[in-house]
Amino acid sequence: MRRGEYLEERIPDLESTVEEFFGPISGTEEYNGSELFVVGDPSNPVFERVVVGAVSNEGKKDTLAVDFEERDPTTLSPDELEAAGEAVAKKNEFLLEATGRNAKSRRKSMKRSVDDSDTPEGVS
Repeated sequence: MRRGEYLEERIPDLESTVEEFFGPISGTEEYNGSELFVVGDPSNPVFERVVVGAVSNEGKKDTLAVDFEERDPTTLSPDELEAAGEAVAKKNEFLLEATGRNAKSRRKSMKRSVDDSDTPEGVS
């Protein structure tokens, strides 16, 4: 997310948004003191399981936590393989809605954070 933006402003009802994109929520899972939504039987056959939620950080804005577990492509039928393009689109559409950033922008941001962590202390 961009500076000044908050997850709850971008997606006021995370639960219904997760269901809209991935299917019915089958439960919750705890992560770092936050409850994440678990979609145990996603509507797209490429996904085995999807876990999504907001992780609270004391004194900071919430962080989006997402785990897309995908099935092994060799186990998918030809019809299920056709759903792979839709699965990628669903992931990207959801992340765009949640973060306001497209895939290219997210990759650049991740690369910058890795490059920044490689910089020795005291060097700018």
